[in-house]
Amino acid sequence: MARNAQKLNGMRDHLIRRVFIILKEVTMEKNDKLYAMRHSMAHILATALKSIYKDISFGVGPVVENGFYYDVVLDNGKTISDEDFPAIEKEMHKIIKSDSPFKKSHKDIDEAIEWAKANNQKFKVELLNDLKREGTTEFKDLEANELGVESLNDSKVNEVSFYTNNDFTDLCRGPHADSTGKVGHFKLIRVGGAYWRGNEKNAQMQRVYGVAFETKKELDEYLHNLEEAKKRDHRKLGQELDLFVSSDLVGSGLPLFTPRGTVLRNELVRYSEDLQRAGGFEAIWTPHIAKTDLYKKSGHYDKYPERFEATSVESGESFLIRPMSCPHAIQIYASRPRSYKDLPIRYMETTTMYRDEKSGELHGLSRVRSLTTDDGHEFVRIDQIEEEIASILNMVEKMYKTLDLPLSIDLSFRDSSEKYFGDKEIWARAEGIIKEVAENHKLDFKVVEGEAAFYGPKIDIHVRDSLGRKWQCATVQLDFIQPERFELEYTDSDGLKKRPVMIHKAILGSIERFLGVYIEHTAGKFPMWLAPEQLRVVTLNQSDELVNYAKNFVANATQRGLRVKLDNDNESVGKKIRSAEVQKVPYIVVIGMKEVENSILVPRIRTDLQNSDTQVSVSSEEFINKLVSEYESRTNKSTL
Repeated sequence: MARNAQKLNGMRDHLIRRVFIILKEVTMEKNDKLYAMRHSMAHILATALKSIYKDISFGVGPVVENGFYYDVVLDNGKTISDEDFPAIEKEMHKIIKSDSPFKKSHKDIDEAIEWAKANNQKFKVELLNDLKREGTTEFKDLEANELGVESLNDSKVNEVSFYTNNDFTDLCRGPHADSTGKVGHFKLIRVGGAYWRGNEKNAQMQRVYGVAFETKKELDEYLHNLEEAKKRDHRKLGQELDLFVSSDLVGSGLPLFTPRGTVLRNELVRYSEDLQRAGGFEAIWTPHIAKTDLYKKSGHYDKYPERFEATSVESGESFLIRPMSCPHAIQIYASRPRSYKDLPIRYMETTTMYRDEKSGELHGLSRVRSLTTDDGHEFVRIDQIEEEIASILNMVEKMYKTLDLPLSIDLSFRDSSEKYFGDKEIWARAEGIIKEVAENHKLDFKVVEGEAAFYGPKIDIHVRDSLGRKWQCATVQLDFIQPERFELEYTDSDGLKKRPVMIHKAILGSIERFLGVYIEHTAGKFPMWLAPEQLRVVTLNQSDELVNYAKNFVANATQRGLRVKLDNDNESVGKKIRSAEVQKVPYIVVIGMKEVENSILVPRIRTDLQNSDTQVSVSSEEFINKLVSEYESRTNKSTL
């Protein structure tokens, strides 16, 4: 029982972490009103905790999407639980009702250290001592904000800022609302664990999370969506709909897809590959392991420390279980001389890669150790880049329009750090091309620095699901670096050897991760073309004549390519219909003697697929034809 409770709590906690509801588009800049309100809420939370628990050490308490948190440690090994939230919230409401002003003050660095020591704030003492010794250059923005430091570019800091409300003072840069009464509406939602400064060697802290919005309506809508997200958890639905399972003997993060789940997976892959073939891509196949030397040359060996390695018993050679597939595709390109007339060369490969993710970060299909991508790699001339990227974006648009998932686009560029391969001139050229393509095609995008691949900038496509959450799925990446590292060439029209450019792409991205998103987006109510079971045929009774008719009907539908199940169990019709509804089958047909005699069916259509509330009568032959047409056209609504 304890183990089950722990598992359920883990499921709940992850759901809360993943509910990134955006009730309205808000850019969380430091001067935003909502940012200041949420930052003030973190301060009010700390004030309440100090009032209740007295002996408490504070870490940091930043703003996060939709709310805030504060990291704390109670003395004597005491802990905070969800059961304590009513008392904490009551104290927070008392502080809010007092409408006390947030007053800013300053202390020099030594005075601030003495203040932290006097108040038994050991974590603040550590931060302040590091700040005095190193300046801000080694600090994360989050830490610098909590230290009351205005700039991250100072090698020496002489002064930090504090905020006080009522009798509570905290080290902080701000901003805050004018007073505690102007902070909107909030709710505490969970308490989790966190290591101090994100280092597992440091102290374990408790992280108390809250959400906050300007209006009660927004808060209520968020909390409603949070409950809805719990119902839609893909792990829960995956079990109920018999889509995938896990096994301790197989290992964590290695999901096993059932026949029903494999249908869903294969239909998505088939559509992706259809789109790619129409765009000129040709299928390749490459092994799931390669010599470690391949990945050292590509750079993936150093960039993916979460790799799986193997050693040949016979030769002692070192191999890597594939963490990425592009080096394999490169070897096919490099296997023979290439001419400018051959380009673009487009390879596609739906293949599985393996990464030794930390066990604590594994989650259902969202974070796994075996991830399958609808990978694609192109080798192109400079003058072909725009047209090829436009073609890929067209595939992406078709895919997600069919799946009824709206898109948004980020241009993911490098930052000033040294974690990228290649010189900055090449990067500037690649980023310029990506941005020009986006502008020429009138894409609505924003530039995000620091999110590029180590070998090149990306166009990252995010989808927004039915609960408003954003997920990064498809990607298009422009790569000047890998062709250089592998010394790839083609002979140009002038007879000179030149480097091709690589374009990496994925339409669905990780199939496993996408399925997790899509299961929750649809709540398991898949369109008919994707449904593992498209039609359930239910017999009214078990008479030979009726059952034989139903079997022939099922055989005819199956021969036409439909996925049909016959339920002629000795159960009530109501129970058999309910069984099909629980499995979210798009169409149900009940067959009695009336249907046998006139071959006219009155199908039950799942509510979300219906075009009207009117029941439709249709001949058995026409019904099958309609379903085949609906399947082949990949429509999201019933054709009846």
